[in-house]
Amino acid sequence: QVQLVESGGGLVQSGGSLTLSCAASRNIFSIYTVGWYRQAPGKQRELVATITSGGTTNYADSVKGRFTISRDFAKRRLDLQMNSLKPEDTAVYYCNADLGGGLKSWGRGTQVTVSS
Repeated sequence: QVQLVESGGGLVQSGGSLTLSCAASRNIFSIYTVGWYRQAPGKQRELVATITSGGTTNYADSVKGRFTISRDFAKRRLDLQMNSLKPEDTAVYYCNADLGGGLKSWGRGTQVTVSS
């Protein structure tokens, strides 16, 4: 297993930027696919962005061109740079690691609120 702790959420105006970070208890980024998901009130959790161990990224259409996922192996950290934020980006953002065999680890989430 691996523990994941998110940080960096907060309140920002529409058009603003935030960077979320996810600290991992061990170095998993060279082994597993990791990513960010979000869940807005009354909605299902949805994929935001993922990055494979080889560095291939995948983004939801709704965030392409605005969000960037990256990782820092030395710091065991996964980041999500979010630009041009919109009110519809408001959600709890979760860090995720796909450990294979159907096993996934989740952080507790960090709230992002975008005001119009």
